[in-house]
Amino acid sequence: MRKWHPGQAWIWQPGGLGVFDPGINALSIATHLLPRPLFVESAQLRVPDNCQSPIAASIKMSDARHLDIRAEFDFDHGHDELWSIEIRCAEGTLRLDNGGALLSIDGVRQAVSEEGEYAAVYRHFQQLIADKASDLDLQPLRLVADSFFVGSRTLVEPFYD
Repeated sequence: MRKWHPGQAWIWQPGGLGVFDPGINALSIATHLLPRPLFVESAQLRVPDNCQSPIAASIKMSDARHLDIRAEFDFDHGHDELWSIEIRCAEGTLRLDNGGALLSIDGVRQAVSEEGEYAAVYRHFQQLIADKASDLDLQPLRLVADSFFVGSRTLVEPFYD
């Protein structure tokens, strides 16, 4: 929060998403990788006493086959940046760190493209524009909205930028 959104109070206001602003990226990866739609079963939202949106969230999700999926988002790391996504399954553990720049599988570092994510994203946008097409997945935003809808709120200490 303090690094990427310093002084941007909008993120704590209704509709500002709070911790889900970066967390929706992890949900986008999950919905892209998993073969069936996900559903929020429960959520615990930790909301600073002086804010309207959560600084942390624990979400329990499943799919139509009752796959157990859990997400933990925490936006309060002081001035330190922490960007990690860990996917655990029967086959092993995949971990993304440093904004996706580092990839490891079962603790072994894997080679990743030095190009980074944005060049490929912009090429995709360029092709969509050329094709007059769209590519939209509302499922991550629905999961965020459902987390707010079914989530219990716990007030935590105030947040000051």
